[in-house]
Amino acid sequence: MSSVDFASLGISAPVLKAVQQLGYEQPSPVQEASIPILLEGKNLLGTAQTGTGKTAAFALPFLSKLDEKQKTPQVLVLTPTRELAIQVAEAFQSYAKHIKGFHVLPIYGGADIGGQLRGLKRGAQVVVGTPGRMLDHLRRRSLDLSQIKGLILDEADEMLRMGFIDDVETILAKTPPECQRTLFSATMPPAIKRVADKYLGDAEVVSIENKTKTVERIAQSHLMVKGHQKMDALTRILDVEQFDGMIIFVRTKSSTLEIAEKLEARGFSSAALNGDLTQTVRERTINRLKKGQLDIVVATDVAARGLDVERISHVINYDVPYDNESYVHRIGRTGRAGREGKAIMFVTQKETRMLRSIEKSTRQPISSFNLPSNEEVSGQRVEQFKEQLVGMCKSTKLDKFHSLVKEVAAEHDIDMTLLAAALAFEAQKERPLFPKMVAIDTPRASNKDRSNDRKPRERNERNDRSDRSERQRPDRAPKAARDKAPMTDNEGNDVAMITYRIEVGRNDDVSPKNIVGAIANEAQIDAQFIGHIKLHDNHSTVDLPEGMPKELFDHLYKVRVCQKPLKISVDNGTAGEQRDAKPAFKGKRDKPAFKGKPKAHRGSDSEPRKPRKRPATDR
Repeated sequence: MSSVDFASLGISAPVLKAVQQLGYEQPSPVQEASIPILLEGKNLLGTAQTGTGKTAAFALPFLSKLDEKQKTPQVLVLTPTRELAIQVAEAFQSYAKHIKGFHVLPIYGGADIGGQLRGLKRGAQVVVGTPGRMLDHLRRRSLDLSQIKGLILDEADEMLRMGFIDDVETILAKTPPECQRTLFSATMPPAIKRVADKYLGDAEVVSIENKTKTVERIAQSHLMVKGHQKMDALTRILDVEQFDGMIIFVRTKSSTLEIAEKLEARGFSSAALNGDLTQTVRERTINRLKKGQLDIVVATDVAARGLDVERISHVINYDVPYDNESYVHRIGRTGRAGREGKAIMFVTQKETRMLRSIEKSTRQPISSFNLPSNEEVSGQRVEQFKEQLVGMCKSTKLDKFHSLVKEVAAEHDIDMTLLAAALAFEAQKERPLFPKMVAIDTPRASNKDRSNDRKPRERNERNDRSDRSERQRPDRAPKAARDKAPMTDNEGNDVAMITYRIEVGRNDDVSPKNIVGAIANEAQIDAQFIGHIKLHDNHSTVDLPEGMPKELFDHLYKVRVCQKPLKISVDNGTAGEQRDAKPAFKGKRDKPAFKGKPKAHRGSDSEPRKPRKRPATDR
């Protein structure tokens, strides 16, 4: 273990203060070797694998040399992807939190160029971006490189692989000759070596071998899951896995708050950790985690950098990281001090390629994770409940309560066992011992998928387009493939039911009564004919009678609940066919399910209406 600390490396006081507040204790080998070289103003050619701390290795020294008076760009960072550009920009921002007037600007394709133009006009000392968009700004003359003092090429071999090397050379040629240049690459192919020889000259060479011992101590697995089912899958895992402390990694700051709140509502001790929190709150959260007062932290990559808590036994990658280095950083939060760790990553079908890239980078296969079954979840909850009861009997004075229960049993002639069962039923309502859990599809990547993902990706994209078109084209009432179990009308006739999907859910603060009220009022359907309603995070399902007229379907598609349109469609996930039930709308009925034409209302776009002022919302 090196005895060098960040203070001895010579970085500036504001940068050192930020580093210490982030919890960094000792520099990694690449940081220890690179920072002094870059502080001296020398060019650097670095060969380092992912997970070695390259971002801080170049960000800390260049921030230490910033001229606070100069508002034009002083440092330029080229990255192969926009995701990495965002991450590097966030890292610069966190390291420069105590530098007055500091601004960093990420620029990349696929984003509004107007906002980038305004950002460059206001002034930014550090610009991070992809080669293509950098060239675009150079052509527009919106990016001025005349006073650039430092240029960093991050993951140069990846830029070569993606075909950006010519763009990179064009940008290098436009920087001042005296500009200090740094190149980091995991490998050193001939094309990268040629660029280094041409533009970096007699650069200092730093070569760091990636040690995978930390990764090897961690049991890694992945779970193929649909995006909207992640929270249900996470809840099952938390119910069954025996963990001490846990970090759940997400991509955005807003997700940390959202997921932490949902976990708290489900009875788990959790808190968010992101860059918007004050240092006091951050330190308090970490201390609570260390002391066992908190079990789960939901964090972003930058917020968790340098976090070292020995009791972290599990890391959940709720969102797949944007790059392989982040994955290594994330799972490195567990398996500390020689202990075993466990890392589980949620992967959607479209992220299979990212999974294989991580496997290749870490040189380790990431096995499939078996999602706990309903029986396993129930069994675990029952065992915990038993332990809680036994512990309470041993540690709590229950004399008065014992007398009370005996009195109730005697007064009402109730068996004590039955009375205890009633108390157990009442106690488990918030966290049912025998839950009816949502079915979760966990498709696994086949060997064919894992060897060549082009065909599966194309097929999935076609299916996605087909599914979207079903929901987005209300030009006719859809025909269901299967009806739900029939309900009965006033004459005892079976009314065949169909499950529909609507695009409002828990995240919109919707409740079943909101859905019933909207459909009953707008569709003129008796509430008795509105069947089972199931709420999910981003959507809901509702059972309605078969035979919905086209004009009613068109109308319901536009009806709003909680200020969001229903966008009703057949829920193909539960559709099938049942021919025994009679259609609901043949012949006369005292109370037909659908009563004539749909009702015009202010929340629908089906009828012209006078414009009205709406309250401002965040939606």
